[in-house]
Amino acid sequence: MARAMVRISLITAILFGWAAAALTAQTMLTEPQGTLAGQVDAHGVRSFKGIPYAEPPVGDKRWTAPVAARPWKGVRDARDFGASCFETSYSPQSLFNVHPPKLSEDCLFLNVWTPPHAKKAPVILWIHGGSFVRGGSWEPQYEGTHFAEHGVVFVTINYRLGSLGWFALPELSAESPHGVSGNYGLLDQIEALRWVKKNIAAFGGNPGNVTIMGESAGGVCMALLMVSPQAHGLFQKVIAESLGIQSAPELKQPNHGLPSAEQNGTAFEKALGAADLKALRAIDAKTVTEHSGFRGGPTVDGWVVTRQIVDTFDRKEEALVPVLMGFNRNEIYPVLMAFFPQNLPDSSAGYEAEIHKRYGDLAPEFLRLYPSSDIKGSTLAASRDAIFGWSAERIVRDEAEAGMPSYLYFFDHGYPAAEARGFHAFHGSELSYVFGHVGKDAVLPPNWPLPEGPQENAISDAMMAYWTSFAHAGVPKAEGQPDWPAFASQKSYMYFAEKPQVATDLMPGMFALHEEVMQRERRAGDQPWVGNVGVMASTLSREAPAH
Repeated sequence: MARAMVRISLITAILFGWAAAALTAQTMLTEPQGTLAGQVDAHGVRSFKGIPYAEPPVGDKRWTAPVAARPWKGVRDARDFGASCFETSYSPQSLFNVHPPKLSEDCLFLNVWTPPHAKKAPVILWIHGGSFVRGGSWEPQYEGTHFAEHGVVFVTINYRLGSLGWFALPELSAESPHGVSGNYGLLDQIEALRWVKKNIAAFGGNPGNVTIMGESAGGVCMALLMVSPQAHGLFQKVIAESLGIQSAPELKQPNHGLPSAEQNGTAFEKALGAADLKALRAIDAKTVTEHSGFRGGPTVDGWVVTRQIVDTFDRKEEALVPVLMGFNRNEIYPVLMAFFPQNLPDSSAGYEAEIHKRYGDLAPEFLRLYPSSDIKGSTLAASRDAIFGWSAERIVRDEAEAGMPSYLYFFDHGYPAAEARGFHAFHGSELSYVFGHVGKDAVLPPNWPLPEGPQENAISDAMMAYWTSFAHAGVPKAEGQPDWPAFASQKSYMYFAEKPQVATDLMPGMFALHEEVMQRERRAGDQPWVGNVGVMASTLSREAPAH
C-alpha cells in the first residue's frame, strides 16, 4: 500500500480526537445493537470506536463475569475511543509510555476498522500487551487502518487489568455460579469474541473467519484462549508475538512453587484494610489498581482455564487451529529488564559454577548454548529463549504435530534510530512493521525510536502481507517475497532481518534444553517455570533426560 497517505498529526488525533474530524467524514452503520456514527477516511476505510461489548462492571458487578451490552436507542457517536480500563502507569522512560485520555471501570469497549465495501472479509481481533496490568485499545501503535487497507476487518478491545481484571478471592468464588474467581480479563476477551460472532457481519466481516492476535501478555492470552473451553469455536486462527507460557497460580491450592490465587487475593484484601468483599468493592478503582500488593495474571481455575497451559497442550485438548507465532532477537533489553538478575557473577568460573549448581547434568548443554565468555549476553539470551523462544516453538510444534498449518518466525531486524540507542530487535519492535506504522508520520508512542526509510517500508509491507494473508486463508504469503513454509516441513521458520528469508532449525538445541528444564520443574511440583532461568534458576532434579 502507498506510504504517501496524508495523516497529519495522527498521534494527536488518536489521543484527543479533534484532528481526526478534519481528516475524515462521518459514516453511518446499523448493527444488531443499534446505529453508529463513525468516520470514513479519504481511501474509504471506515472506523467505529468506543462500541460497548459488555455492560459496565461497576459497583456490585466489579469482579463478576461480563454480561453482553444492551442495545441502545438512537445514534451512538462512534468517532472517539471509549475510556480505558484502570491501569498501572509506565515509567516515563518506557518505550511504551503513553497516557490514556480517560480511565474508568466502565471500559469494556472495542473499535472496528473496516475496508470499503467489505463483505465476508476476514476478521482480526487484537489483544494488547502490558503485563496484564496496563495498556489499552486506544494506544497509537494499535491503530488499525493499514489492516483494513489489506482487506481485513480489524477489531481492538479493552479488557480489565491488574487487580480489577485478575483478582481471585474465596468470597468471589463463593458467589460465582461456577465456584471460581479471577480471570475476569480473559472472560472479557471471550465476551468480545462473542460480540464479534453476533455483530461483525454488519461491518462486512465474516464471523466464521476470525483470527485472534496479540503480543506479549496479549500473546499469552492467545495461548489462554486456545486452552479455554469457553473460547472454543469463537476463532479459527491464532497469531501470537512474543508470548511466554509460564506456570500460573491455581485457584485454591498452592502448586509449582506458587501460592494459590485465593491466598494472593486474601493477602491483598488485608493489605487494603477491607473487612469483607462489600468493603473491598467500595474502595475506589484507582486505589485498588495502584496498590502495590497485587500483580495481575491468569489463574488455573478449573473452568475458564482448566489446567496449566502446557498440560492442556500435552493432552491435545487445545483449539486445533492454524497458528503463526514467533519472537524477537533482543526481547529482554531494555524493555523487560525486570526479568534480568541484578548481580551477575563477575567471572567465567563463578558463572559456570552457578550453572552447574542449578542445572546439574544439563549444565554442559546450557553452557554450550549460553557460554561464560559473555555472561551478560548469555544471560539475556537464556532469559529470552526460556520465556519467549521456547513458548512460541512449543505451540507451533504442538499444532504442527496435530496436523495444523503452523508457522514460526524470528525477528532480528534493526533500524538506525533503534540501533543508535542499542535497542536491536527489542521487545515489541515488530509491532511498527506489523501495523504498518513506519515513516515520518508513523503513529507510535513518543519514546519509540522511529523506523523510517525505504527498507523499513519494504519490511513492513512484507510483514503486513504475510500476517493478513494468513488471516485471509491460513497461509502467510507476500508478493515478491519468499514463500513461508510450514514449520513441520523441516522445522522451517521465517527470518526477518534485512529482508525476509526462509531458514530451518532455529537455534539448534535451544528448544530441547528448555523443554527438558520445564518438564523437570513441572514434575518436581514445587518450582515455577519459564521465569527462573540461568543464575536465577531453581536447582533442578538430577535425572536422565526424558525421551
